[in-house]
Amino acid sequence: MYYVNREQIARRLDAIPEVAEGLRQVVQAWDGGLVLGMVQERCLHLAVEIVTDVGSYLIDGFIMRDASSYDDIIQINYEESVFDESTYGVLRQLVTLRKPLVQDYYSWQRTVLNPLSAALPDVLEQFSGQVSTYVEKELGPFQGNEGQVRE
Repeated sequence: MYYVNREQIARRLDAIPEVAEGLRQVVQAWDGGLVLGMVQERCLHLAVEIVTDVGSYLIDGFIMRDASSYDDIIQINYEESVFDESTYGVLRQLVTLRKPLVQDYYSWQRTVLNPLSAALPDVLEQFSGQVSTYVEKELGPFQGNEGQVRE
């Protein structure tokens, strides 16, 4: 029997709407300035953490093969049919941003609109839906503390 930490997966998926909205607002109002550059940077960083955290919970919970890198987390989840190929392609690009965002932040180009910022909101929402569908297909509907099915 699998132990999939649905609560932690749900908490991370629940953060997606705010990250997606942040990126949509950045793209719509982009001016190359510091404030929008910092908002974009934080949204991209959160997006990386969300997809890798969720992917890691799925790998651990469903006892998939061990991941050796952030890219590997995405690849394993794709190979296990958690999400589709178009989502996979964007998420692979996204995880390459982790090192520049977290370790090389001092040289991050905050005045440049990252090409992923426009595509990522829709992809994150698709990712959330695909993860939820996968978990429900494998384990059945998620019931929260009050016995209500979580959609």
